[in-house]
Amino acid sequence: MKIVIADDHAVVRSGFMYILNYQEDMEVVATAADGLEAYEMVAKHYPDILLMDLSMPPGESGLIATGKIKEDFPETKIIILTMYDDEEYLFHVLKNGASGYVLKNSPDEELLTAIRTVYDGGTYIHPSMATSLVRQFVQKDFQEEETDPYKILSRREIEILPLVAKGYGNKEIAEKLYISVKTVEAHKSKMMEKLNLKSRPELVEYALKKKFLNF
Repeated sequence: MKIVIADDHAVVRSGFMYILNYQEDMEVVATAADGLEAYEMVAKHYPDILLMDLSMPPGESGLIATGKIKEDFPETKIIILTMYDDEEYLFHVLKNGASGYVLKNSPDEELLTAIRTVYDGGTYIHPSMATSLVRQFVQKDFQEEETDPYKILSRREIEILPLVAKGYGNKEIAEKLYISVKTVEAHKSKMMEKLNLKSRPELVEYALKKKFLNF
């Protein structure tokens, strides 16, 4: 199976590449340092599996890229690699189209099992998170969907929110996302309206609460 690895740390990419290329049924065909590069590598190689780091600052986050890649390349199955043992992350990456969720501190064998499980059409969730996922579905029953920022905000607004909260100016955001300053301003205005926020401090507080600053 063809695999692409996306992680912002070169040593992590090298380590995973060594492990996977040692397997007879796996080949790493490319690596990427952020979400944008991951998209480009998937478009170029059409891999069976994409191992995607969830947080890759300062480039595009794994969560944003997962949604884009899954939409444009549905045949590529995505496994999220993360340090976050958090049910909110798990819930959102699965909604964005990921087929697996593996903690980076897991044993090598668990990663290999996850890859083979997902390749065969299954879904792999780190064992410690499976119970949390079931509990979340049972208890919440999607009652929070109406206030979920991933439902309220557009994809572009979700890209802009963490950048604004981290202190980037309109010009810097425009350069990072390859859009105009006026477009950034329009998205910010619409985003503030949707979230009923009046100031940057409120936006930062919201981003922290929803963990956007970790992207």
